[in-house]
Amino acid sequence: MAATQKTLPTNVDPHEFIAAATPEKRRVDGEALEKIFSEVTGEKPVMWGPSIVGYGTYTYVSPSNPKNTGIWPKTGFSPRKAQLSIYGLKDLPEGAALLPQLGKYTEGSGCVYVRKLEDIDLEVLRELIAIGNSRQDDPRG
Repeated sequence: MAATQKTLPTNVDPHEFIAAATPEKRRVDGEALEKIFSEVTGEKPVMWGPSIVGYGTYTYVSPSNPKNTGIWPKTGFSPRKAQLSIYGLKDLPEGAALLPQLGKYTEGSGCVYVRKLEDIDLEVLRELIAIGNSRQDDPRG
């Protein structure tokens, strides 16, 4: 039996979510990321669950369980209190190859963590977002 997807698009206004981010540095960086992601993707931001601002969608198939499919944003971010979480930058081979040029970051299983935008190369970020946004639906889905 396929698992029920927990994180889905909502009707929450992403601009209000970003405006409420704390501390102030997270809000400022979140506003900058919203502008960058919107420009690069040509997509309007959509809230996914309570804390992810996502751009575009694709259908995925879980590598561990092919019966587990769902939708997910192609790229996105979350201005979390401790750091920025950025999604979709390293999932495709081209993005993984370019990622070391981003600057100062750490990696989680599905995202890249950045303390502040000044720590990374914003032109490389734009390239990574464009690569992530080129993702197609998984053909197995």
